[in-house]
Amino acid sequence: MFYVNTRAIIERHVHEHIEIVIQNRVKPNEPLTIELPGGRIEPFESLTQALRREVKEETGLDLSEIEGEELRIVTEGNHFEVECVKPFVAYQTIKGPVDSLGYYFRCKANGELLETGDETSGIRWIKIKDLKELLEENPLQFSEIDRAGIQYYINETLV
Repeated sequence: MFYVNTRAIIERHVHEHIEIVIQNRVKPNEPLTIELPGGRIEPFESLTQALRREVKEETGLDLSEIEGEELRIVTEGNHFEVECVKPFVAYQTIKGPVDSLGYYFRCKANGELLETGDETSGIRWIKIKDLKELLEENPLQFSEIDRAGIQYYINETLV
């Protein structure tokens, strides 16, 4: 199996702090983990369309801005339509039971958070410094996929 994913780092500024949305993943027969909104793209779905769909399903929010989307280019030919867009960062699993590749996008959103979404609960805003502490206290409570992406984001943001 090989999956391609799109993940959202949804930011907002509150006073002097940056907060992002995190959630708990709730899947049958799997442990509860903290993660970022996002998921698999469907065949021939664009990365930005998938990101908007996944965020809406999981959090109830509507993305109003996707950083890098203003640079998006789509080309059409006889057989293919191709999207090029600049993500914040990409990941690739290099070991494990599932091979996946994914893209993180920094975003802004409108709307109210759901109490529970599509296989999600505990959807909430968290200050970056509190997220850093949570990750340092117990990194294994985070999704194995998102742990590296969150660490990368923290390193870039708290410079």
